[in-house]
Formats: sequence, structure tokens, C-alpha cells
Amino acid sequence: MPPLKLMGGAMSIRAAPFQRAFDLAIALPLALAVFLPCVVLLVAIRLESAGSPLFVQTRVGRGQRPFPMYKLRTMGADTAHGASHEIGTASITRLGAILRRLKLDELPQLINVIRGDMSLVGPRPCLPSQTVLVDARERLGLYAIRPGVTGAAQLAGIDMSDPERLAAVEAEYYSAQRPVGDWPTLWHTFAGGGRGDAAAAKGTRP
Repeated sequence: MPPLKLMGGAMSIRAAPFQRAFDLAIALPLALAVFLPCVVLLVAIRLESAGSPLFVQTRVGRGQRPFPMYKLRTMGADTAHGASHEIGTASITRLGAILRRLKLDELPQLINVIRGDMSLVGPRPCLPSQTVLVDARERLGLYAIRPGVTGAAQLAGIDMSDPERLAAVEAEYYSAQRPVGDWPTLWHTFAGGGRGDAAAAKGTRP
């Protein structure tokens, strides 16, 4: 892969050869550890509401290739597919609200990491219909890297309702050379960072 050019022109550490090994070294044992809890949650989701407990949605990946992203379902099965900030809280189930608050609904994305669709840290993958964000990321060269389970903009509390700002923050993060890689971002995520819910935020607006 050619060097990734972003903002200041530096090569992002996301393009480093060891990034894939880094993702697998964490995602594989973590996936084994959460397998049984995920099975329990899948059963609980199905008991609470009809429909598949696993939510699968097409997102834009590396090189703008679409891929199926997996999540635990937190809304009614008949909810229209869309960005969280466009839907609001009305469709979120009681269990789903807890899963979203604790970010447990993101656990199946470890499958995406193992498959190579995503990295642990990267720009959060958007829907193909979010054309403003798709264009902004393309302009900044962000599709040269894999999308992530967590990312800089997410930790900063910036959601996809502000696409230009979101892409700018992502590009600034990935253009920087960081000696310890993505460890600080992962640590802040595990410590509870980035827990803002765009759907909940929409639900509080008049």
C-alpha cells in the first residue's frame, strides 16, 4: 500500500505493516472471552422482541468497498435502516438501551476485525447513503485505511450528524505519528470514553 497522505502529509501509523497483527492479537482472544456472554445476550434480545437478535447493516469500508457490519440488535426488528442520529430513541428496546449505554452492542464487530473488514481503531464506518461524509473522507484520503470499532471522533463525542468536522478530526488523528500506536485510544474506550449515543441525543431534541 502507498504511504497514506493526510492533513500534514505524514504516513499514518494505521498503514504500518504490523497493524493487522496488532488487531488480531487483541481481537482473537477477546472474541473467545466474550463468546458466551454474546450468546446469552442474543437469547435475551430474541426473548424481548421478535426478529433476529443480530443486526447486520451494510457499511462503507476500506477503498469504499461495502461490507456487512455486525451488531447486537438494540431496536425493533422493523426499524428502518439509517444512521443513529436520524432515528432517535423511540425504536430502542429496553434491553437495547442498556446495551447501547455500555457499548455491548458493538461486540460482534470483533467478527469484522477478524475477517479484515475493520480494525480495532479507525474511522467509524458510515452508510453508503451518507454521501457528504463519504465525500469528505474520500477527499482526505481516509478510505486508504480500515474503518474501526472505535475512533478519535467517537471519543471526542462527534457523531455523523457533523460529517465535515468528523472527517477533519479523523484525518488529523491518522496523520500523526504516535510511538505507542492506538493503545491510548483503546484504553480510553475500555475506560468508558465515547459513550455518547447519537440516537439518544436526537431523542432529547425538541
